[in-house]
Amino acid sequence: MAEERRGAWFGFGFCGFGQALGSGRGRQVHSPEPLRAPGAGLDVCRVSASWSYTAFVTREGGRVELSGFAVGAAGGCRDAWASEELLVVLRAGPGPGAGTELQAWAPGSALRGEPLWAQTVPEAEREDGPVGDETQAGPLPLLPCARAYVSPRPPFYRPLAPTLRARRLELGAEHALLLDAAGQVFSWGGGRHGQLGHGTLEAEPEPRLLQALQGLTMAEVAAGGWHSLCVSEAGDIYIWGWNESGQLALPTKSLAEDGKTTAEASGLNEDGSEVKTVAGGEDGAPAPFIAVQPFPALLDLPLGSDAVKASCGSRHTAVVTRTGDLYTWGWGLSLLWSLPLRSIGSGRAGSAAMAHGPSRSAACGIFPDRGTNPCPLHQQADSQPPRHQGSPYF
Repeated sequence: MAEERRGAWFGFGFCGFGQALGSGRGRQVHSPEPLRAPGAGLDVCRVSASWSYTAFVTREGGRVELSGFAVGAAGGCRDAWASEELLVVLRAGPGPGAGTELQAWAPGSALRGEPLWAQTVPEAEREDGPVGDETQAGPLPLLPCARAYVSPRPPFYRPLAPTLRARRLELGAEHALLLDAAGQVFSWGGGRHGQLGHGTLEAEPEPRLLQALQGLTMAEVAAGGWHSLCVSEAGDIYIWGWNESGQLALPTKSLAEDGKTTAEASGLNEDGSEVKTVAGGEDGAPAPFIAVQPFPALLDLPLGSDAVKASCGSRHTAVVTRTGDLYTWGWGLSLLWSLPLRSIGSGRAGSAAMAHGPSRSAACGIFPDRGTNPCPLHQQADSQPPRHQGSPYF
């Protein structure tokens, strides 16, 4: 999700639950439409998209409004983070001087009654003491203190080592990415699809520095269902993990099988990427595709565009360039939207929105995949890791 002007938002993607992604006509919104945010005239400053519902946060009064499978509203909120397991909000404490309270609700609770759990959280701190500057840390799930984050699964409140100095944190279906104050990237959690970027498919119980990116200063991180992405200060995109639906903009099995397949073989590149071939293409030659990319690969956007923002859904990816173009690729998306964009976000099945204006944040909502294997909607030529030419179609 992203903001155009004060309160003007657009959306597209799966809308089977009435997630306010556009006009509401049909289960799919195939092109950007103004969001039908609940409550006429609400000045929306942040949107968090899950698979079956959307959470809106307004500027005045910090009101949270839900639309879709989950409905409800609450006031006094600073931030909201939507997932299928939990709706997490940051809101003012119950009394004067009570500070900020982190609350977790069941999405179907309509924000009524008592939250599943609540905890007072400290404000952000610098080395010389507390300053109450919430801009030092990114949005939820990273907490304002930048020393803990919230998880949709127990334990819900998870502290971070103070040495990490977290600036932003993103959660995938089974893994986490952290960007620290020095622009370094750490990953941990499940790694069965190469989403951790360490060159293996092994899990990591604790945050581990991505050695492949050392010496490069990163400005953004994004975690998809089982893939990962980061953007450097220079505007370069590095992407890794699972490529089943073309979410890495690398050749996929679905495209290779467009030519009638009769057999399959697999092997590893020198950089560790899992390269497979299917026989029986149009010319009879094996058609290579990449199933898993366990190391960060450098992706070049068309026209040599530099990226500034990125977000990942479960099996799709979206990037905003310095010139305001939005590129999307992977499952169910094929779009170039030319506006002076500033921020984006995406959900499991293409439920993304965008626009332009002062917002500088990005968010991603992910629903654990239970569906079949769809085909990607783009093709790409001349693509070999660790550097490849990205060519999302529009």
